[in-house]
Order: sequence, then C-alpha cells, then structure tokens
Amino acid sequence: MDSDHDPSHRRPRGDERRRRRESHGDQDPERRRRRESRGERAVYENGGRQRKGHRATDSQGDLLPPPRRTRHQSDTEQESPSPRKARHSRRNSTTDGSGSRSRNSAPLSLDALAKLDKTNAKKAGGWGSYDYDEEYLREVRKKEKTLEKDRVKQERAEKKKELEEQEARRRAAESDAAMHEAKARKRREERRKAAELKKKSQTDDELERKRSAHTEDEREQRRHKHESKHRASEDEERRERRRQEKQHRTEQKKRRVISGPLAEEGGIDDDDEYRYMMEKRGGAGSGPPTVYSEEELARKKKKKRIIIGVVSVLILLAIIIPVAVMLSNKSSDDSDSGGGSVAGGSVTPDKSNLDDKDRNSVPEADRGGILDPWSWYDTEDFNVTYTDETVGGLPIIGLYSSWDDDVQANPSVPKLSDPFKYGKMPIRGVNVGGWLNLEPFITPSFFSQYGSKDNIIDEWTLMNKLGSAKTNTMEKHYSSFITKRTFAEIRAAGMDHVRFPFGYWIVQTYDDDVYVPQVAWRYLLRGIEYCRQNGLRVNLDLHGAPGSQNGWNHSGRQGVIGWLNGTNGDLNAQRTLDIHHKLSVFFAQPRYQNVVTMYGLVNEPRNVELDTTKVIQWTQKAITQIRSDGIKGIIVFGDGFMGLDNWQGQLQGNDNLLLDVHQYVIFNTDQIKLKHRAKLNFACEGWTQQSRRSMDTTTGFGPTMCGEWSQADTDCTQYINNVNTGTRWEGTLHSTSSTASVLAPQCPLQSAQCSCDAANADPKDYSDEYRRWLYQFAIGQMDAFEAGWGWFYWTWETERATQWSYRRGREAGILPDKAYERDWTCPDNGIQGLDEFDGLAENY
Repeated sequence: MDSDHDPSHRRPRGDERRRRRESHGDQDPERRRRRESRGERAVYENGGRQRKGHRATDSQGDLLPPPRRTRHQSDTEQESPSPRKARHSRRNSTTDGSGSRSRNSAPLSLDALAKLDKTNAKKAGGWGSYDYDEEYLREVRKKEKTLEKDRVKQERAEKKKELEEQEARRRAAESDAAMHEAKARKRREERRKAAELKKKSQTDDELERKRSAHTEDEREQRRHKHESKHRASEDEERRERRRQEKQHRTEQKKRRVISGPLAEEGGIDDDDEYRYMMEKRGGAGSGPPTVYSEEELARKKKKKRIIIGVVSVLILLAIIIPVAVMLSNKSSDDSDSGGGSVAGGSVTPDKSNLDDKDRNSVPEADRGGILDPWSWYDTEDFNVTYTDETVGGLPIIGLYSSWDDDVQANPSVPKLSDPFKYGKMPIRGVNVGGWLNLEPFITPSFFSQYGSKDNIIDEWTLMNKLGSAKTNTMEKHYSSFITKRTFAEIRAAGMDHVRFPFGYWIVQTYDDDVYVPQVAWRYLLRGIEYCRQNGLRVNLDLHGAPGSQNGWNHSGRQGVIGWLNGTNGDLNAQRTLDIHHKLSVFFAQPRYQNVVTMYGLVNEPRNVELDTTKVIQWTQKAITQIRSDGIKGIIVFGDGFMGLDNWQGQLQGNDNLLLDVHQYVIFNTDQIKLKHRAKLNFACEGWTQQSRRSMDTTTGFGPTMCGEWSQADTDCTQYINNVNTGTRWEGTLHSTSSTASVLAPQCPLQSAQCSCDAANADPKDYSDEYRRWLYQFAIGQMDAFEAGWGWFYWTWETERATQWSYRRGREAGILPDKAYERDWTCPDNGIQGLDEFDGLAENY
C-alpha cells in the first residue's frame, strides 16, 4: 500500500502541524472555541486553509461509500464547511514576492482548478482523502459563465470602439478627398472661365476688326494676314504653355506614389490618385499603396501607349477601308474616263513652278493668304509671281498676261475670236456644279460621314463642322474635283459652253459667314483659262446670293429665304449688287470679252415665295449696273418658277437679255408618275412647245434657254431632295412642311412595287430597254431645248450618280458621244412615232 494513503502516516503530520500552531498560540481563542463546539476535526495552516478529515478507502486506495446519515446526526455533524470554498478563496489570490496575497488577480479557469485539485489530492494522499465538492463546482462554473459574459461584452465593446474609430478615419479621409476634389473642380472652373474670357476677348477683337475694316479688299486681305500671324503667335504661346505643363506633370509623376490597381490600368492623374489612396486608407484591412519605380511607371505608360495605338489603328482601319474601297472604285472609273476625282482627292499637285521664285518677294503682310503662292495647295498652271494688283477690288494674281482666243471647240461652232451667233446657233453646254459651291447629291461623301444629329445639310453647316480644317479641305476639293483634263473631255464630248456655278463668298464674305472666303476665286479664273484653251465659252452663274435667294442647299444655306425678304432682305439685295459690281468690272476686261460671253444674275430665285414686283425691279437695277460696268455679252436671268408664259412683256427694252428655265420631270408629282413612253413624249412635245411659246414675244418673254436638265426619270439619287429626306418615287419624302411631304409611292405603278434599286444600279446592270429609253429621253430634251437658244446639262461630274453626270452617262452609252452628232431625233408625228418599250418595267 502506498504510504501516501496510510492514515497512520498522515496523522503525525497533522499532529505536528497542530503542535506548531499551538506553540505559536491561537490569536483568536473565541474562534477556536466555536469551531470546537461544532465538533469539527480540522487542521489550520497559516490561518487560511481548511481541510476536511480523510475518508476511508479500500485496499486499492479507492473511496469507500460514505456512511449513511442517521436521523440523530445534526446538519453540522453531517456537513462540514466545504474545502473547495477555501481553496477557491485561496486560488483567487496570489502571493507577491513577500508572501502577501493580492485580491485583484484574475480567476482561474476550470482546467486550472482541476489541475490544482489534482496536485492537492496527490499531496493529501490521493483522491480518496480529497472531497470533490459538486456544489463548489457549480458555483465556479456559474462564476466562470458570468466572467465569460463579461469578457465577451468587453470584447464587443472594444470591437465596436475599433469600428467607430475606423469609421471616423474613413469619414475623415472622405472629407479630405472631397475637399481636394472641390479644390480641383474650382481650379478647373477657373481655367474654363479664363479660357472663355480669352475666347470672348478674341471674338470681340475679331468683330471689332471686322467693323473697322476698310471696304477695299486690299485692306481686307491684309487684315486676314495680320490675324493669321496673331493666331500663329497665340498658338506658339499655347504650345509653350502645354510644353511647360507637360514637363511639370512629368516631374510630378516621377515623385508620386501610385495605387496599384489604377496603375495597372495605365496610370492615373493627380486628383484621381489622391482620391483612390484616401479611399484605400479608409477601408478595413487595407495595406499601404503600391510604390512604383520610375522604370516600372515608364513600362506601364509604354504599355498603355501601345494599347491605345493598337486600338486607334483598328478604329482608323474601320473608317479608312470602306473609304479606300470607294476611292479605288472611283479611281478605277477615272482611270478610264479621265473624270474628276472624288471630293478631297489625294493626288498632290505639282508645285515645281515655285522652285525658281523668291519666297521673300511676298511681303510679310501678305504671307499665308490668297496673295501668297507658297501658301496655296495647288500652283499648277498658275502664275506664281507675286502681285497685289486688283481689278474691281478682285485680285489678278495667278493670271498670265497673255492669252490666245484663236481656238475652236468643234467644227459646228466658231472660234473664240469670232462671235457666236446666239439665237441662230444652239448652245450645247454643261454645268460644273458641285465644284466651287457644294451640292450634297453631287459630292455625298462630304455629308454621309455625319449622323442625323450633326445636321450637316449644306455648305454652311459643313463649314461650321470642319472649323479650322475647312480651308484646306475645300482647296483640295477645288484642286481635284474639276481639273484641266475635265475641260478637254467636255470639248471632246461635243460641247461648246460651260456654266460655272459659284457662291458669293468667292468674292466677299459678311458678318458671321462661315464660308471659305475668296480661295475659290483663283480656281474660277484658272477654269476659265482652261475653257479658253479648248475653245469653250463661259456662262458665269451666281448660284448662291447673300441671304439665300431660295432657301435650298445649293444656295449655300438651306432654310429661310433672306434675299429681298425678311429683316435683312434689302441689305442682302444691295450686297448682291455690290458683288455684281466687282464681278462685272473684272470680267469687262478685254481678256474676257471673247470667252466670258454669258453673265448670270442669280440662279433660281424663288419668285413664288417672294414679292415678284421687287424681284423684277431688282433685276432691272442689276442689268443697268452691269451694263454701266462694261459687260457687253448676254445677261441671263431666271424664270423664278413662275411659268414661261407669265414673263410675256416683262423686262423688255434690254438688249442681249436671256430667260433661263430649268426643266426636270422628277420634282413634280404629276410628271414623275408618267410612264416611260409618256415621259419621252412630254420631252419631245411638251417642252418643245414651251420653248417655242416662250421664244415668241407675243406669247412669252423672247430669248429662252434651258440652263439645267438631266436624264434622271426618278428622284432616287441620294440627297437629291436634301440630305436624309427620302423620295417621291417610293413615297418616303418627309419635309418640315406637310404640303411638301410625299408619303405615297409616285412611280407609275403607285404601289409598294416602286423601287429605287434599279435606278441607282450600276449602268452596266441596266437592261437594254432601259438603256435605250434613257438615250432617247436625253436626245428628246436636247431637241426640245434647241427649239429655244439651247441647253446646259446638269452636271458634268458626280461622285456616283450616273444619271446626273454627263461624263458618266457618255461613258455608259446613254448619252451621245458628240453632243452635235445624234443618231436619233424626236418624231414629227408625236407619240405615234415613238418606239414602244414593252419590256421596260414601270417600277423603276
């Protein structure tokens, strides 16, 4: 048996302790007496620990069942004070180095108590002599539970406090970021206001210069030069500021700390970087921002530039490839036919004639303007010797001093040096429309690149859109759309006249005009010289007057009629007279008397929307002024859509005055719905009779010609009815005016079968019947208009509309190869003599 469990071994130890206690004396006799009265058998050690007496064990040291309690035993005898309570009291205290106990130490856990009990039981001689008090255990657990609740509560309080501190830090960061953003917005707003003030100041300065400018063109030109230099100086200052700002930003970026995720996207600006870093610092569990070295930052920037470059190339390819395809098709056509290039042709003209000239011959005041050949896009066939000489206020630079009029266009007409017998010889001519002033259906590429929201519908809105690029864009068009080769081909086609449509801005601009001023002037003069070289006579046509004489896009500005109408009607009427004064003085020079034989007043004034009396009065005033300026040739005025018969008796007493009418079957719903054979008969019979009645002064004005016509029998050509409006043929013509809208098909079938596909098809896909009909329809109109003074076809060149291009129609075989040699004519017996077109469908 283990001696630790032998009671005989323990008693001496207890007796020895008792003796030691008694030797020191009991400090509290009364307390000792009370314990003895309860019959306790206890041993006290150090005045603090109380232990119950040993219980009996078996031979193995296991506890024997406790003795049964008798009814005579008192509660005090049966239950002695629990030693666990004493031990717990002791465990809840600690001793410092001197052996004194501290009452503020933390309680022991259940595991610690169990370990301590085991140790004490071993010291006491085994569990058999050590009482494991269940009541005490429950008490400890209860207290532990309370302590655990307190601990959890404390942890939650600490966590809540931590979250509140984090929220406070986040809000502070957001507040700092917001303050920084507000400052950044304020800086941007200040810069924007400064830019607006600067722009307004520049605008005010420009308006003031316009108001104070001299009426003479020489001063006007010098003012433009001065403004160009001023703008160049401002551009240089802006470039210097941008260079300094870029250098400053580069230095800042070398020092800054960039947040990782944004840096991976290619970098961020200073404001975004600051906001991002502040947000990251305010978030829970975020680490410090990523610090990139200059080399890493450079690599990321290089990667970003590469990505941007690739994307840009893809976008450009998506734009360029379709355009290139169109240009290649166009170039293929032109390579065989010799026609003009598409708008803004890419062929760079030859400027070698500047090689032997002195750049310093151009005064500083004229550098970069219309008097400076070194600033021109095209110098081919221009005299590039500097001169500021003008005639009628218009510059002569570009003209050579000698010319030759001993040229004959074809055997059917006289040489330029000999008079053309107007009224006896038919005029067979063509327009060069869409060149010196734009018309959307002739050069749709200028307009189709924009969406409906841009509302680019005429030259005015296009120039507004192009902004600073407009001059370069338009001069490339002037240089390439109609060329020297054009006039040689016109001569080869059997023509003898060319009509030159142009806008008033070729001479002068006013107020807020956005047109390119005067650049087209020297191209007009060069075109006239090309006509001279081919024996072709010229009809000048003011196609766009100040304020717009008809509100149509080919006048320059679509919309309200401001010529002889509205608030500025009289002002624009006078401005038009001023334009004519300059033009007539210039073209009254001897060099133009044989070549510029026809002089037009205003193209298609819309008399039905104007005060007809005022129009006639203005016309007479213009005729008188032009004659006094020295013009001796034919003066042309338009019928104004009044009907030829209504001009009988008007403007009589003026010599060499010619009435101009424009004839089309597609803009009138009664005529467009005629079947093909009826349309041909209308040309041969109807227009022939009109010409003859108008030529007779008893029934009409007198001398009459057709200044515009085509062989188109539908209005299917893109933009022919204005940009993005639809067609009468298919019943899709929309207009801001309900009376002008046509929302039911007007082809002869007047049904859903009406289609524009065949009319807009490539000529090689035309049926033989349709090709034959187009050819006869063209000749029928030539015959009808030659019953008067003759005709001018509209027009020579288009980007793709074959039925409106004499060059393309001649090439396709639907127009005569020689205008004066035709193998068909209108029959004398009217419609009975016309061919049948049984195989020709009426839905195209």
